[in-house]
Amino acid sequence: MKLLKRITALIFPPKCVLCKKVLEKDETDLCRSCRINAPVCPVSRQKLSFLDSWCAIWHYEEEVRGSVLRFKFYGKRGYARTYGRLLAMKLLQEHPEGFDLLTCVPTGFFRKLRRGYDQAKLLAEAVGEELNMQTVPLIEKVRHNRVQSRIFGEAQRRANVLGAYNVIDPGQVTGKRILLIDDVITTGATAGECARILLTAGANQVHCAAVARARHAKR
Repeated sequence: MKLLKRITALIFPPKCVLCKKVLEKDETDLCRSCRINAPVCPVSRQKLSFLDSWCAIWHYEEEVRGSVLRFKFYGKRGYARTYGRLLAMKLLQEHPEGFDLLTCVPTGFFRKLRRGYDQAKLLAEAVGEELNMQTVPLIEKVRHNRVQSRIFGEAQRRANVLGAYNVIDPGQVTGKRILLIDDVITTGATAGECARILLTAGANQVHCAAVARARHAKR
């Protein structure tokens, strides 16, 4: 098994998930340059509708944007492990008290079919592995809406996702502190709608964590 890993590493050397540079022996996940220079998203007290808190690893720009796009649309599902490790570290720092349930923003059937996987679920599972939590499907998508990235303006984005999701089992979320995972937070419309229906179903708190947050999202 060790020999196989060595051969695989020689043929497919590990690369930085942001800039795609081949990693040195003492580097893991990110190259030294990206660890220093990537646009880290600091802890924010900015409120997003219906969310008790939110956090992200980076701002959604430059190499981060390219990395997330490769993850979502170009088959780089292995990035989830790196994102999950980094996001879990941030969550442990900001929420040492932990959460009752871990879930994710569901991907629509047709989008999942085109991509071949659900990127938010992969990310949630990677976070869960680090936090020793199982990912629980709490929300289902019940309406095929337009892609949020093609819509500009917070009001339009909120209207686009209104009624697009449903809580699968309200009894499962009653009184719970829920961690909701998504890939990118732009205006917070999608995460906010998921949080709204979870709170309406009886959840106590909903916190969102993502790989990246748009720095200049319209409010």
